[in-house]
Amino acid sequence: MRPVVAIVGRPNVGKSTLFNRLLGYRKAVVEDVPGVTRDLNFADVEVGGRSFTLVDTGGFEPSSEEGVTAQVARQCRLAIEEADVVLFLLDVLDGPTPVDREIADLLRRTGKKVLFVVNKVDGPRQGQGVFDFYELGGEELYPISALHKRGLEELLDALLELLPEGPEEEQVQEGVRVAIVGRPNVGKSSLMNRILGYERAIVDEAPGTTRDAIDTAFSVDGKRYILIDTAGMRRKSRIGLQLERYCVWEAIRSIERSDVSLLLIDAQEGPTDQDSRIGGLIQRRGKGCILVVNKWDLAEGR
Repeated sequence: MRPVVAIVGRPNVGKSTLFNRLLGYRKAVVEDVPGVTRDLNFADVEVGGRSFTLVDTGGFEPSSEEGVTAQVARQCRLAIEEADVVLFLLDVLDGPTPVDREIADLLRRTGKKVLFVVNKVDGPRQGQGVFDFYELGGEELYPISALHKRGLEELLDALLELLPEGPEEEQVQEGVRVAIVGRPNVGKSSLMNRILGYERAIVDEAPGTTRDAIDTAFSVDGKRYILIDTAGMRRKSRIGLQLERYCVWEAIRSIERSDVSLLLIDAQEGPTDQDSRIGGLIQRRGKGCILVVNKWDLAEGR
């Protein structure tokens, strides 16, 4: 298996920007709003002849006990537990915060290899604040600007030194790619979690809980599948934020790279115009489509 590197930090410190920068393309949603990334996001990276799995996490608030922030915190803890190396991302503009100190204490107790990465160091003026972060206990600090690609080479050099030597990778057929698509809050993440048998995506009653496409591999009777959970697609006329537009684009891209799409329909509401439009997107791209009627137990007159 490839070594795992998790990017961890409190909300809005630039984790997804760094994730995308290390990948070289935009996979995670990036917007200057705390909490934009809420599910774990995985991607394979190859640098300097070495490969590893990079994990982008949501904004980590370890003390959260309820709601979506508590679910994010649980997923962050899972990512830390599975990681070989943790990139602890900090924001030089804010200086060390109580949440940063809480995360630093948690990481120290895990005994994991941790790189303390100070982000948003866009110039000499911001660089003056880097040394304040030594109070968090890191032996060395890595100042970067993920947005402007500064300091990334030094960070990657340090990261590669800490990575364990992985076994020679086997050539494995990628498998059948299955996209789960549908309107917001029809149960896409619940279906994904049920198929996999564990909580891979956050499930919440609020529409739009899933914002990024999430890829997860699993096997049935020796056959390998790649399951893609996508953000709910709303009609364009109802999309107000740039963030929502990107989620629609991400969902469409998931359909394009899938072999088969599971189109979820809410049994309580029945087929809607938007369900038909999503079905049309699948048909026009020549993908297989399976209609899945969810929440059948709640439908009247079933």
